[in-house]
Amino acid sequence: MVDAIRHGNVPPVIERILEHALRDLVGLRGVRHAVLGVEPGDGSYRWVGAAGIADPSGAPMTPGTPYCLASVTKLYIGAAVLRLQEQGRLAIDDPLTDHLPDGRVAGLHRRRGVDRTAELTLRHLLGHASGLPEYLVEAPRGQQALLDRVVEGDLSWTLSDVMDWVRAARGAHFAPRAFDGGRYTVRYSDTNFQLLMAVIEAVTRQPVHEAFASLIYEPLGLTRTWHPGTPPEVSMPAAATLWAGDQPLDRPLALASFRDLFSTAEETLRFLRALITGQLFDDPATAQSMWGHWNPLGFTLIPVAPGWPIEYGLAMMRFRTPRLLRPFFSVPTLIGHSGASGSWLFYAPEPDLYITGTVDQLKAPAVPFKQVPRLVQKISSVL
Repeated sequence: MVDAIRHGNVPPVIERILEHALRDLVGLRGVRHAVLGVEPGDGSYRWVGAAGIADPSGAPMTPGTPYCLASVTKLYIGAAVLRLQEQGRLAIDDPLTDHLPDGRVAGLHRRRGVDRTAELTLRHLLGHASGLPEYLVEAPRGQQALLDRVVEGDLSWTLSDVMDWVRAARGAHFAPRAFDGGRYTVRYSDTNFQLLMAVIEAVTRQPVHEAFASLIYEPLGLTRTWHPGTPPEVSMPAAATLWAGDQPLDRPLALASFRDLFSTAEETLRFLRALITGQLFDDPATAQSMWGHWNPLGFTLIPVAPGWPIEYGLAMMRFRTPRLLRPFFSVPTLIGHSGASGSWLFYAPEPDLYITGTVDQLKAPAVPFKQVPRLVQKISSVL
C-alpha cells in the first residue's frame, strides 16, 4: 500500500506513474521499504510517497519517516564548503595543510615512496581527484575492511583512526590531478569528505552539525535534517532501519562515525532546489562551480563505490548515457548524488525535475541508476 502526501495539483497520470514506481521499488529483492519524492522545477506540485515497513517491528514507512542519506551527504558538505568560500573563510584551492596541521595529515598521500600530501587542495578532495585510498573498503594488509566489520557488529572510530588506516593502506592510487581544463579519471573515496568535514570544523571552530545548522539548515528552514547523535528538537517518527541483505543494521556507533545525515524526503527536495537554483548562496552562480567541469570516475570492482559511467564535478555526480552508446540508446541526464544504501537526490535538467528517495538496502547501491532514469523517462513521456 502506498502512503502519499501531496502539495499542489498533482496530475493524475503523474501520480499513477509515481505510485507504480514506488511499488516497483518495494518489490525489489531485499527491499523492505522505499520512499520517493518528486517536484517539478515550476513548483506546481510536490508528491512524496512511501511503502513497506520502516523497521523490523513492522511499523509502516510513511512519507515523513526520516532515513539515512548515506553519501547524498556529500552534496551538503560541498555546499557548506562553498558557503564558507563565499564568506572568505577558505578557498577551494587552499592546500589542505592550510586548515589541518601538516603534522596531523603528513603521510596521507604516499605514492612510490613520495609523500605528496602537501599538494592536496580542497578542490582535490571535493572532486575525488586526490588519489587517496577509500578508508571504508581498502584495508591495511592482513586486516578486514572496515565496512565488513561494521556489518558484523557495531563499532566507532575517529578521524585520526581514518588517517591511520589510510597511511597503512597500500598507498595512493595516483598523484593529485591537475585542474587545467582537461579531463582526468578520478577515484571515489569517502576519505576525501571525512577530511572536508574536519576542515569545516577547523574553519568554523564548531562541530560539523552546528556549522551545517548555520550554513544550511537555518537559511533553508530545515528542521528535520541532522547528524547522528544530534537529533532536532521536533517531534517526528523514528528513522527507518538500514538493511544489509536480510540483516537489519542497528549500528548507532558506526552511523555516528560515518557522519552521514538523516533527513526526510520533503527536506531533501527543499535543499536540492535551493542548491541547483543557487538560492542557498549569496551569489547564485556559486553553485555552478559544482557542475562546471566533470571528470570520469574510473572502473571499480568495489560494489559500494560509484564508478564509470558516472562523472564527478565538485561534491556532485552526473549520470548520463556514455558517448559511445548514444547512437543505440539514451537515458535522461541526472545530476546530484547517490548513496551506498540505495539513496538518491537528483535533478533532471530535462524535464526540469527534482527526485529524491531511498530503499535503505546496502546490497542495492545501483538501484538509483536503474530506477530513477526510467521514472524520468515515463514522466517526460506524458508532459
